[in-house]
Amino acid sequence: MTHVDDASILPVKWWKASASGAVSDCVEVGIVGEEAAVIAVRDSKRPAGPALLFDHRQICGFVGAIRAGRLG
Repeated sequence: MTHVDDASILPVKWWKASASGAVSDCVEVGIVGEEAAVIAVRDSKRPAGPALLFDHRQICGFVGAIRAGRLG
């Protein structure tokens, strides 16, 4: 996992997670570039704020940990 300080510079079309609230707790995800090798995650309330960048293996592990309740 890596990060960028300004997510607005990424070549990404962002979409909100289906579990995000209407007003707060909004997480957005986007595929960086055309090859889908990198997934970006950011706080929708801070479009020019930081984003985490995951490769395919890392995002699968991250989502798996969330589903298993290992991340609080």
